[in-house]
Amino acid sequence: MLNKVILMGRLTADPELRQTPSGISSCRFSIAIDRSYKSRDTGERQTDFINVVTWRQTAEFVSRYFSKGRMIIVEGSLRNNNYTDSNGVKHYSMDVQADNVSFGESKAASAANSGIGDVNGFQQPSEYQNNRVQEAPAKSQPADDSIQLGDLGDFEEILSDGEVPF
Repeated sequence: MLNKVILMGRLTADPELRQTPSGISSCRFSIAIDRSYKSRDTGERQTDFINVVTWRQTAEFVSRYFSKGRMIIVEGSLRNNNYTDSNGVKHYSMDVQADNVSFGESKAASAANSGIGDVNGFQQPSEYQNNRVQEAPAKSQPADDSIQLGDLGDFEEILSDGEVPF
């Protein structure tokens, strides 16, 4: 049997990082995903809001590097969370339990969408300074675009009879 979910959308709010009594990190967040078709009545795309749960290092990663509006890619499985409340009413909900999470857009696109400072100079608002990994500036490329191949005299041409060796 197969239960695999892959989603790409934008966070609807900042992720909530919590800890279980035994110290395990968990993070809950919701992502908005536009449907691929438009409504006949309004001509607008409808949006689905999907709840996601992450655990341990993935939870800490999401809480540290993602915020409201950021594009995120989530891989995981669908889980139902049915329960009966104290009044005897049965509640039904579905969450995605994320196994893998990654960035859904480049740093430049993210900065343009969220208004975070100068991307090339790596400026960030002060509230992000202590929570984000500082990136090293890109290495400068040499002005000469030619490729150095080295001495090819050490190589020998292999003659083939046309048959695959396996």
